[in-house]
Amino acid sequence: MEAYIPVLSKCTLFKGIAGENLGALLSCLCSYTRSYKDNEYVFFAGNQINHIGILVSGSAEIIKENLAGNRHIMAFLDPAQIFGEGIVCTAQRISPVTIRVKEAAAILFIPYERIIKSCGNSCSFHVQLIQNMMMILGQKNYNLNNKIELLALKGMREKLAAYLLTESKSNNSLSFNITPNRNELAEYLNVSRTSMCRELAKMKEENILDYYQNSFKILSAEALKKCLM
Repeated sequence: MEAYIPVLSKCTLFKGIAGENLGALLSCLCSYTRSYKDNEYVFFAGNQINHIGILVSGSAEIIKENLAGNRHIMAFLDPAQIFGEGIVCTAQRISPVTIRVKEAAAILFIPYERIIKSCGNSCSFHVQLIQNMMMILGQKNYNLNNKIELLALKGMREKLAAYLLTESKSNNSLSFNITPNRNELAEYLNVSRTSMCRELAKMKEENILDYYQNSFKILSAEALKKCLM
């Protein structure tokens, strides 16, 4: 567990809690870790979830399938990111999504009840944990609204512009790396991979952006913003 403290210190759930106190806190929360192989599933849609998860190594993705069985990637998970927090707060705790590990990963699990209830030791950390959990749920709702707005865009260039501008803002730089590969990005935007790659090539020819594999550089932020007008 000690090896994961540097990553967990970056997790929003532990904001305001000193790294040297995390070991004792994680023990109080009855947390545990589990390792997963490439392409292994953490849980499936329809499963009952009683723990929140925090990715401490590797990468994963949140998948939603419609009634026809078509898969759509809702979000990508990197180390220090949390998942399942919205599910465990519901009455039935039935997951509407599937979590799949992309690259071999380790995940820390924490029972939900241990977060929202103070322990017998009266740890001062629990009040901070509850406040952080509320902030995470609010941010999750905000991100969901952004995803809905993204999917509501009709044009291919509009969707790419919105996605790249959001990633640029998140990284606070015009140059950044994205998590998904081309197939995954197409699934995330709910578009054709071939059409998406063709549009990216056009935008590169027009000197709006430059890219190599998963590395992107926005050359004209104004041009991207005009795509959304």
